Amino acid sequence: MGGFMQPQGHLQVVSNLVDCGMDPQQALEAPRFRCLEGAQVAVEPAIGQAVIEALAQLGHELQIDLPYGGFGGGQVIAIDWDEGVLQAGSDPRKDGCAMGY
Repeated sequence: MGGFMQPQGHLQVVSNLVDCGMDPQQALEAPRFRCLEGAQVAVEPAIGQAVIEALAQLGHELQIDLPYGGFGGGQVIAIDWDEGVLQAGSDPRKDGCAMGY
């Protein structure tokens, strides 16, 4: 992830982990959006028609991008304190892998 998408992508992945209770792989694979200028919002098609329609009703100008197009990529390593293990995930949008020891 880099540039304009970096803080937006980080926030979405962390929110998926903390607020939605996803594991690292789920958090990275979840559909993303990015705010552009003004009311413009780019979304991945997998975000779903209901979300797309709701955003349009709120006045956003939507841009449906190619799957995995320009939405960053990353890896996550998280500690599962209850189980005493590391959980890892690697974003399918980019090359890479996640390892922990």
